[in-house]
Amino acid sequence: MSNLQLRVISAIVLAAVVLAVTWWGGLPFRLLSAFITLAVFYEWSRMARPATAAGWRIGGLGFLPEACVLAFAVALVAALPGLLLIGFVAALGVLLAVLSAMRVGDQWESAGFAYACLSGLSLALLRGGDMAGLLAILFLFAVVWSTDVFAYFVGRAVGGPKLAPSISPGKTRSGALGGLVAGIVTGLIVCLAVGVASPWLLVLVAALLSIVSQAGDLFESWVKRRHGVKDSGWIIPGHGGVMDRVDGLVAAAFALYLIGWLLGGADRPAQGLFPG
Repeated sequence: MSNLQLRVISAIVLAAVVLAVTWWGGLPFRLLSAFITLAVFYEWSRMARPATAAGWRIGGLGFLPEACVLAFAVALVAALPGLLLIGFVAALGVLLAVLSAMRVGDQWESAGFAYACLSGLSLALLRGGDMAGLLAILFLFAVVWSTDVFAYFVGRAVGGPKLAPSISPGKTRSGALGGLVAGIVTGLIVCLAVGVASPWLLVLVAALLSIVSQAGDLFESWVKRRHGVKDSGWIIPGHGGVMDRVDGLVAAAFALYLIGWLLGGADRPAQGLFPG
């Protein structure tokens, strides 16, 4: 079996599981979001921390970052209000940043905490438990997944100048443009399918999400290159780690959450995007 075939099979299985959990919403989706938070932080830490002789990877702050991430995951599953969760992340993030600044070489601790927690928070608060949340997440998935797929295949078919050769040599400008067009078209199709009265604002949002998802992909590639690793993990056959699979998604989710927050509030951002 080729690597491409393995990637496709893994992607289909993952998509089916994620879509089922997304349909249920509520506690199952919060558990999924908490899992993403924990997995992303674990993989980030595995990349950023040196291994000890016993194989452990412990930063200069000991297990304090893990305790903070676990506390956040529990708060996320418990469905605390959005502003309280954001304040929780901010307070613990500042604490870790201050402690990291006092120790040489620990600057990645607070960054990994913020990246992991904001990823899970954005997804969980966008989904919520109502129909607007379901539509918002499906819109997000459609735009990001189509961007990812078409960027890959258009880039391979057309080729041309590299997008960011020093960060990710395989990505091309043609692929980025193909992904952007696909994200916009898919976003419009979703809006028309669900009967959005004025879809053009969401079409602009789809364009932004497509760009942000590709930037998120490049960011994770930069983090991996910075630490000399090819994949963030090994848990997903053909893809690597959880970060390798959700890098663009979580960046776009955070952008969509911020837009929804401005339109509908911190606790029900999807209402601002897909009003009832």
